[in-house]
Amino acid sequence: MSKIIIIGAGAAGIFAAINIASKNHDAKVVVLEKSSKLLSKVKISGGGRCNVTNVCSEPKELIKNYPRGNKKLKKAFEQFGTLDTVTWFESRGVKLKAELDGRMFPVTDDSQTIIDCLLNECKKHKVDIKTKVSVESIEKTKDGFSLSIKGSENIECQKILIATGGHNKLDGFQWLANLGHSISEPVPSLFTFNLPTSTITELSGVSVQDVEVKIAGTKLAHQGPLLITHWGLSGPAVLKLSAWGARILQEKNYEYSVLVNWLKSANEEETRQNLTEFQVLNPKKMLFNSNPFQLPKRLWEYLLTKSEIDEELRWNNFSGKKFNKLINNLIADLYEASGKTTFKEEFVTAGGVKLGDVNMQSMESRKCPGLFFAGEVLDIDGVTGGFNFQAAWTTAWLVAQGM
Repeated sequence: MSKIIIIGAGAAGIFAAINIASKNHDAKVVVLEKSSKLLSKVKISGGGRCNVTNVCSEPKELIKNYPRGNKKLKKAFEQFGTLDTVTWFESRGVKLKAELDGRMFPVTDDSQTIIDCLLNECKKHKVDIKTKVSVESIEKTKDGFSLSIKGSENIECQKILIATGGHNKLDGFQWLANLGHSISEPVPSLFTFNLPTSTITELSGVSVQDVEVKIAGTKLAHQGPLLITHWGLSGPAVLKLSAWGARILQEKNYEYSVLVNWLKSANEEETRQNLTEFQVLNPKKMLFNSNPFQLPKRLWEYLLTKSEIDEELRWNNFSGKKFNKLINNLIADLYEASGKTTFKEEFVTAGGVKLGDVNMQSMESRKCPGLFFAGEVLDIDGVTGGFNFQAAWTTAWLVAQGM
């Protein structure tokens, strides 16, 4: 009986184990997890609901949600995409639902539903899962591989899948570099913007459904919902922008200027015209009591104060420099960001094993035959919305075919 070792009991490792075991009845599939927990990221993802995948199903559209690895993933998603994920879970009794923003969750709104499904499938296909087993190194042998286990005897096997997830530091990949693989240096992705000197943090909890956020001095920009927090700016628009700008912002040492267009894509001319028209129709109203753009009341008052507008000012007396200043604060509101904050449940690392070292049809290493990769250990990362889990399901499924 051949022995297949999977290192890592996260989404990619467990999903691969199930699919490998179901296709290779004569193989012994063993999962090694260095911690005491299984599927820990699945458990906390989506606020404990597990954002399994996304409704986006066309591979050419799907890959647009991956700052790194997108072109290489197109054929992979043609073989196993979001619809295949939905079918896989639903055929095992787990129904998924789509939300307005495209994210998909189990109808139970409970990540434990996904965990139970995956672990039940492991049990059904006799996958052997061992926790608190730390692999220190891998050596290629004549018949396969020998794994050096911390505080225990070596384990021999014919094939290995690396599904250990991302690492914060480059030395976390050293054992894979020792086997000949090139590594893209890991940097954080999906983080919120810290604004330590801005008073906008006093509006913590205020959200705006559609804004445009830019990084000054770059071409980086993203539209979508924004959330003001007690430390700065968050929400999908910010998280997605941080993903696309992960390496640029790291090069800036996380010191950068952020521009917010609270009116999404409106320009100066449109904004001036809208304000002027509102002014003509509401001459006697006070600015603080009347909002032409349906922005949250607290945000509107904040922008007026930032524009040095008096609380008693009425529209018929509003003109000049303060008029121009309000326009600028509405469409190019400037903030100085310093540092980053990551949510544990959303944290993703950009970087990992370079895709040129991997056969993307089978996920087998080009440097070390018999060794496979799946999930975030690869230099693949997606924006928030279920895309990182989809990359895990897809690459794990391809491993099962490849083996």
